[in-house]
Amino acid sequence: MIRKLYPYTRGYRALICFGILCSAAEAVLEMLLPRVMALVVDQGIPSGNTDYILKMGGLMVVMSVASMALGVGAAFLAAIAGQGFGANLRQAQYDHIQAFSFRNIEKFSTASLITRLTNDVNAMQMTVTMGMRLLVRAPVMLVSALVLSVTISLRLSKVFLVVIPLLVLLAVLLIHHVGPLFRQLQERTDDLNLVVQEDLSAIRVVKSFVREDYEREKFQKRNRALRSISEKAFGFVTLGMPAMMLITYGTIIAVMWYGAPMVNSGELLVGDLSSLYTYITQILMSLMMISMIMMMLSRSIACAKRIVEVLEEVPDITDDGAEVAAEVADGSIDFDHVSFKYNEKSGEWNLLDIDLHIKSGMTVGILGATGSAKSTLVQLIPRLYEANHGTVRVGGRPVGDYTTRHLRDACAMVLQKNTLFSGTIRENLLWGNEHASEAEIEAACAAACADEFISRLPEGYDTDLGQGGVNVSGGQKQRLCIARALLKKPKVLILDDSTSAVDTATDAKIRQAFATQLPDTTKLIIAQRITSIMDADLIVVMDDGRVMDTGTHEELMERSEIYRDVYQSQQEGVELHG
Repeated sequence: MIRKLYPYTRGYRALICFGILCSAAEAVLEMLLPRVMALVVDQGIPSGNTDYILKMGGLMVVMSVASMALGVGAAFLAAIAGQGFGANLRQAQYDHIQAFSFRNIEKFSTASLITRLTNDVNAMQMTVTMGMRLLVRAPVMLVSALVLSVTISLRLSKVFLVVIPLLVLLAVLLIHHVGPLFRQLQERTDDLNLVVQEDLSAIRVVKSFVREDYEREKFQKRNRALRSISEKAFGFVTLGMPAMMLITYGTIIAVMWYGAPMVNSGELLVGDLSSLYTYITQILMSLMMISMIMMMLSRSIACAKRIVEVLEEVPDITDDGAEVAAEVADGSIDFDHVSFKYNEKSGEWNLLDIDLHIKSGMTVGILGATGSAKSTLVQLIPRLYEANHGTVRVGGRPVGDYTTRHLRDACAMVLQKNTLFSGTIRENLLWGNEHASEAEIEAACAAACADEFISRLPEGYDTDLGQGGVNVSGGQKQRLCIARALLKKPKVLILDDSTSAVDTATDAKIRQAFATQLPDTTKLIIAQRITSIMDADLIVVMDDGRVMDTGTHEELMERSEIYRDVYQSQQEGVELHG
């Protein structure tokens, strides 16, 4: 685990080493202070030597100031190194997640990835910060105090032969029980975050169905589960502390019991016994610190494993076989006997033996019932998913020949779920082309019929959309997403039911703008309304993951029963409504 995470300390290794040295030096100075004090008690005070007392007192002040300076320095360096390590780890995970395909993301779930980027990294960050201090300070204090205790009184130091094994046994038992609980703790955190994420992203659905009570109960259930596992995990830690303190104070009483007669007999000096009390306390406190650190490390190990799982996840879609300079020549698309399924272990195919050929510049309508895999089909074009069998070609070349950047730059998609980001309308539109001029922005909005409502807004293109575009309606959001896609000037434009929230007149205007302004762009339109695609150069009828028929509106009306049934049912609905 250390070997896998070590590279992310880059840039902070010198600080870590220097911080460790500061912590070790601080601990050594603290251990030497009681010995100087013992000299004052045993030599300076009995002899009444004021100069000696002042000299030793001055030395203690210098040692204390130096120890404090080293401690502050160590804490400062540990904080910088811990924060830097955490930042590197977060950045590495985020960069790696950016390379994930949809399938990779679905494997972890969005909520779990967020927890690993935040909660888990924070735990690792704290481990580095605390570890640089305590993991160095505690062992150095333990060894130094043991050596000094033995030099003061070998006889009294034998108490450690009983005490240390007891403390070690207690620590091992605690760690054995706490370790697995911390892994469960992080998993319960994932579950809780998933509920919060779903509720916030779908708050309108929750409220419209009046399901607040149901969602509240679901949250409470997972919150209670998190509380329960937290109580178990930290309960062991809480119970361990009194047990350790009992052993510590029991040891001090034992040393006092046997040490007092030794002072009376002259076998041991008062200052030495006083120093011994301090060292005993330091030894036992060091062992307690080490135990606490080991429990903290148990949680950190659980978090580290989860982080490493993300970093070691191999993206399904890579540029390994791509030609770096390959550009997409045109918008032609070919599916050569393509089959696909989301879960490789599944016995059912989502797409089966798709053989479809589309010329550049064509307008293609895709029609089919819900679940017929229309969206799945078009998502293979920009390699959002990888075909299991067969070949998908764009511009006459297999999609794997292009880097994902080149391929996706040539494609623009407006998905079923329209996503806008917090910021202004202009900032969202510039996602399509960050260098677009004002004239290009206005032309794209005109083509998408978005200019109609933008012109009515007080601040126009500088109107703030709010989080997720909450300040615009569903139809307005769709038109903005279409305009954003048009700014890319793509060779392939994919509209996945992206005009469902606009009226038929606006839909017709958008399609007319596509025909006149994007003559060389291949346009794939997934639609539920036949009127949206009946003028297309080619209409693809899909059912249960298969292409059932292809042709123009007139051809399909003659030979496709599925197409004819859909058309007639929609016409009847229009007449009934009229």
